[in-house]
Parts: sequence; C-alpha cells; structure tokens
Amino acid sequence: MQRKREREQQQLYLIEGAHVVQEALKQAKPQYLLATQAYATADWLQDWQADLIWISDEVAHALAETVTNQGIFAAMPLPAQVQPDTLTGSWLLLDRVQDPGNIGTMVRTADAAGLTGVVLGTGSVDQFSPKLIRSMQGSQFHIQVFSGALSEWIAKFKAIGTPVYGSELNPQAVSFREIQPAHNFALIMGNEGQGMSDTLLQQTDQNLFIPMQGAAESLNVAIAAGVLLFQLQAVDKD
Repeated sequence: MQRKREREQQQLYLIEGAHVVQEALKQAKPQYLLATQAYATADWLQDWQADLIWISDEVAHALAETVTNQGIFAAMPLPAQVQPDTLTGSWLLLDRVQDPGNIGTMVRTADAAGLTGVVLGTGSVDQFSPKLIRSMQGSQFHIQVFSGALSEWIAKFKAIGTPVYGSELNPQAVSFREIQPAHNFALIMGNEGQGMSDTLLQQTDQNLFIPMQGAAESLNVAIAAGVLLFQLQAVDKD
C-alpha cells in the first residue's frame, strides 16, 4: 500500500505510529490493525482486538516508512472523493503543491485555525502517500481533506457567494490585512516555485499578498498559508 496503484487496487491505505493510529480510530473503523507485542497491554487497543493482527518486529520494520518505527499500523479504507452537499465554511485549496511536508503543515494549520476542509488540486502530492499521511499527523481525521480539480471547486464556491482568494503577488493584489475575517471563504495557495496557475488566478475574487518588513523576498508556502488563514478565519467570541 506504499504505492498509489496498490492503494487503488486494494482500496486501502496504511498509516503508522501510535498518535496517528489513535486519531484515526476516533473517526473511522480500520480494515485491520497491525501491532508488535510492545502494544500487548495498551488500554486504547482493548476495544479493537477483533481487528488486531500481531506482527513481529521484523515485519514492522519491513512495513514502516520511517527508519525507527513505533510498531503499530492501521489499514484504513480509502474514502470516497465526493464533494460534500454544502460547501459553506472556510476552505484551503492547494494548487500543484509538491512537497508532502508543506502540505502536511498546511493541513495541520488549517485544522488549528478551525477550517472546514482542504482540497489538494490536480498535480499536488497524492493525498494518501505515506510521507503526506505521516506529515499530517492525524489532522486529516479532524477536518475534511479532498482531492480534485480546483476549477470545479472554485465554480461551486462562487455559485454560493463564497469569496475566493488567491495568493499571487501581482499589481492587483491587496494586503491580506485589508480583508475582514469571515466564516466563509476559500484561499488558494500555489506551487512552491511557480505559484498559482493563470487559469485559477483568473477565477479568484481578490488576490492577497503579505507585506514584507525585512529583506526576505518571499515566505515558504506553508508559512504564508498560516499567516493568511489565521487572518481570514473569523473567531467567535465566547
């Protein structure tokens, strides 16, 4: 299940590590669990004995994507990639982002900021690749994560009046500080080296930039996403 073709054939993907597996079990039932004897007395696995397969340390090493593994894995069903009935809320759209670490950081940031979901556009890293699964650290079980053609998603956002923001520095861009926080918006972050595609840029309602105070010319895409998301996302006061 480490290759996309294998995942699609089996309709399963593999996650590893105690924290990520625990987060997954709170949200969905695994096809099966794999664990070494190090977890024989783990209280949180007691309700999953029927789905648990004990494996040797050697098998765990062969399955693991990391050099030092934690000895526990879960085979999870691939979720259906069906757009939700309603697209209200706040969304992060990723245009051809290539680095799993960047995407994982942005998914965790979207989770922390209280977003509704994240959409990985065509040309981005496969949603279920082992490196990305590990990088998301369980946040994919807290918010919705989809893959699909961003143009289709943008058209549906615009049809219900949700503002769509780009993140490309051009003469039409305005400072992100000029935008009032809201509960409904979609923010597009572009490819690490090339930025947003012209096609998507033409579909946005407004393009945003982050004013630089120092000598740096740009920010890492994940850092920039964090700055923008926490500005755009409205926070309800208690």
